[in-house]
Amino acid sequence: MAESKQITLPITGMTCANCSATIERNLKKMPGVTAAAVNYATEKATVAYDPAQTGEDAMRALIGDLGYGVATAKLELPVSGMTCANCAATIERNLKKMPGVVHVGVNYATERASIDFIPTLVNYNDLKQKIEDVGYGVIEGQAGVRPADAEAQAREAEVAQQRRMLWVGVALTLPVFLLGMASMLGLLPHAAWLNWAMFALATPVQFYVGGQYYTGAYKALKNGSANMDVLIALGSSAAYFYSVAVLLFPGLGQMVYFETSALIITLIKVGKYLEAVAKGRTSAAIKALMGLQPRTARVLRDGVEQDVPVEDVYPGDTVIVRPGEKLPVDGLVLDGRSAVDESMLTGESLPVDKRPGDPVIGATVNKSGLLQIQATKVGAESALAQIIRLVEAAQGSKAPIQALADRVSGIFVPFVIAVALLTFLGWYFVGRAGFTAAMVNMVAVLVIACPCALGLATPTAIMVGTGRGAQNGILFRNSEALERAEQLQVVVLDKTGTITRGQPAVTDVVALADAAIPEDEVLRLAASAERGSEHPLGEAVIQAARARGLALAAPEAFEAVAGQGIRAQVAGRRVVVGARRLLQNEGIAEQGQDLVDRLQAEGKTAVTVAVDGAVAGVIGIADTVKPGAADAIAELKRQGLAVVMLTGDNRRTADAIAEQVGVEHVMAEVLPGDKAAQVQRLQEQGLAAPDGAGRRSVVAMVGDGINDAPALAQADVGIAIGTGTDVAMETAGVTLMSGELAGVSRAIALSRGVMRTIKQNLFWAFFYNVLLIPVAAGGLLHDAPWLAAAAMAFSSIFVVTNSLRLRGARL
Repeated sequence: MAESKQITLPITGMTCANCSATIERNLKKMPGVTAAAVNYATEKATVAYDPAQTGEDAMRALIGDLGYGVATAKLELPVSGMTCANCAATIERNLKKMPGVVHVGVNYATERASIDFIPTLVNYNDLKQKIEDVGYGVIEGQAGVRPADAEAQAREAEVAQQRRMLWVGVALTLPVFLLGMASMLGLLPHAAWLNWAMFALATPVQFYVGGQYYTGAYKALKNGSANMDVLIALGSSAAYFYSVAVLLFPGLGQMVYFETSALIITLIKVGKYLEAVAKGRTSAAIKALMGLQPRTARVLRDGVEQDVPVEDVYPGDTVIVRPGEKLPVDGLVLDGRSAVDESMLTGESLPVDKRPGDPVIGATVNKSGLLQIQATKVGAESALAQIIRLVEAAQGSKAPIQALADRVSGIFVPFVIAVALLTFLGWYFVGRAGFTAAMVNMVAVLVIACPCALGLATPTAIMVGTGRGAQNGILFRNSEALERAEQLQVVVLDKTGTITRGQPAVTDVVALADAAIPEDEVLRLAASAERGSEHPLGEAVIQAARARGLALAAPEAFEAVAGQGIRAQVAGRRVVVGARRLLQNEGIAEQGQDLVDRLQAEGKTAVTVAVDGAVAGVIGIADTVKPGAADAIAELKRQGLAVVMLTGDNRRTADAIAEQVGVEHVMAEVLPGDKAAQVQRLQEQGLAAPDGAGRRSVVAMVGDGINDAPALAQADVGIAIGTGTDVAMETAGVTLMSGELAGVSRAIALSRGVMRTIKQNLFWAFFYNVLLIPVAAGGLLHDAPWLAAAAMAFSSIFVVTNSLRLRGARL
């Protein structure tokens, strides 16, 4: 089997959650498709498939057959370098091979390429690069060349069409309603001309404004499903065609319900339009992130500064950033000092000082000094691009709590149709209310039922919540992590880099008198041996030796012993640096234990240095606690969480740090490979079970290093500190961009807020239908069945606006 691919397609034409379920079900049936998820709120389909068996064209065709569409954008590119018609054919042929390209037309006479493409699969830069790769050029600066957000433009065109239809509906429905009410109140006599006037006004509403509901209902029924379109088409058609029958055959009755059919369609169109606008606001945060990227960069090439599109910056380029400008790419500071505002990505309000050698992130703002930076990550590899991908993936994923709503949505419409038929039969045969009354009550049931609220309850809250998190430097990998974080009971904090700065420094160097090796020589030999190590403690020893101006030698036969220390040959001498366990394993007699005990009592890590088989001295190293760590831990406790500190340090050192920050539960002397096992033990036994008889706990692991990755994966929720390694971020369910421990409590608070909103939405969606469907069936809306349409429209709007409240959540 070929390697599996995953694509995201922007879907148009969905009107309810059942539409997304229909598309998802049919995509899963396609040969070669291994997974498919369609999100009604984001209007996107994510599909994993085998390219050898199917492709995007087949998926697009299937979606079209189902009655929906895939959003496309159009681009007109002025092309240079063509010399004959064959050049145009070459460009056209190569562009057509690109993923996401739907149609291409290259005109040699006008020297323009017209391209229809799917914006989630390909963009302007890809198309421009392909044209350049085949030997031609694209003329920059032409109108229409660079759409800021092609998908957003396609969505806006769809919304604009709905808006036009809405105003046509309002313009025609208002006079129908006024004529109907005037007739009902006796202000106008019942006359044939009045009914014909209402017919003339209501007919365009029924078949022009409401045409999409007939089309959608036909497509849904053709594919063996039933959606909201079916309910609206049935309800409005029953009122409309009954009224037509009365108009043509006056003996059937006197009352016509043209105002009811027109109001049903127009009110639902109003609700759908407002829902679309509100849904657009749910993705405002990610749109804001996309808008952070600067358009151009000032690059130094051949000694000359030149402004180029940010897409033309490559790793290794030198970029000049003046005060007040945004950094166009990720990079390292080559020259200059400044304060950089990173709040738009990390949520931290204070600017961060930058000097040569410091990393900087694209889209952040240079506040004060002139900076020269070397570009390291550009385009799709930049931090901003990765954040956007992570947020989009989280918004497109389904939370486990959504499963119930999906199951209900799948059978909801057939259930409502059955209830509507029973309502008609009950009123006609049992209640003997007559055909008209039975029909009106049936229409009310069909129209008042709202499957949309069920479909929107979860994804809209997740969209707003993940967007709000991104604004505060909190990135959820998927919806499951967001939901799981609400259930946490225990938070395990890796000490180094999480509670402490992770940048230890040497505080003491003590030479043993019996060894007859001076203090500086002890430090020099230890630092020389540590030159082969990447451990933070080894780095601290090296930095201390360099600070004293000691000349270091290159180590030979270097070997690191995980969690214990190192051994090496330095200038012909055998040097062992590490913990007591390592010295015991090496057969070196214990000496200087009183020094070790004293340093450990002070909360420092004591590293013993042995030279040629004998202890020569002890080095004390301390890692300082991060500012705000104690407050952050206190906030976690106020949230009702148990906090555990996990470290490879000895018990005394660990206890000293724990006392500083207020942690009662400490797991010390844990080897890197055992961290995951300790997390698993907490999950299985909890904290209050040393005998193994405890209850299972939901555990979060917070870490930042490579050694944390297995523990992050083992935990129910892995939380990676953003200043750490890419490995940890890939493994974690939550990433904190700021690197501050306070972000953990904010992430949990956000998760609880999102889940609370989802539960409110689901309660409303179920409560609304459970309460109002019987109200409609009971005939309580008989005199004004159009109120059912108003209630249905309000139900969806309530769910979306309730989710939008999360935009103002305090974290």
